[in-house]
Amino acid sequence: MTTPVVSIAYHSGHGHTAVLAEAVRAGAADAGAEAHLIDVAGITDEQWAALDGSDAIVFGSPTYMGTASGAFHVFAEASSKRWFGQDWKDKLAAGFTNSGSKSGDKLHTLQFFQILAGQHGMHWVNLGLHPGWNNSAGSENDLNRLGVFAGAAAQSNVDEGPEAVHKADLATAEHLGRRVAETARVFLQGRAAA
Repeated sequence: MTTPVVSIAYHSGHGHTAVLAEAVRAGAADAGAEAHLIDVAGITDEQWAALDGSDAIVFGSPTYMGTASGAFHVFAEASSKRWFGQDWKDKLAAGFTNSGSKSGDKLHTLQFFQILAGQHGMHWVNLGLHPGWNNSAGSENDLNRLGVFAGAAAQSNVDEGPEAVHKADLATAEHLGRRVAETARVFLQGRAAA
């Protein structure tokens, strides 16, 4: 059986998103994938090649001013070289983001990732979880505590460092990594059988 390769292409401004990227990586590895972290702010030719060789790419960025960070936008624009050749066509894609507010326009960042993936001809993997913390029996420790379907969303207080990223948000990011790895395995098996 082929081991799926999952790469997490992310930018982190203050370290919170890097902690989430590591959680996504850990979830993917836990599900049996070969998983790589790629900080897009300093991406190298070797890391571009790693993305090209991946079965799935998970995009991650903080939400700044209602969208992904500037550094992530630079990466997205640079990925147009892959778009011309449709190098990422039929790969899987997913995404995660973090901001200081409970909503903080995180959905817009995830939609930006979805459109980027769509332009590349990639297949989007959603979170696959019901919303948590939305009834009297729920708690802030539920998976998907912010109730986002498109990807993993996290909220971090602006006056606290990366060590304070909420445990439920980390667990939700791990879930996303596992889901992407498991979906990639199904896709690889399907291609092998076709």
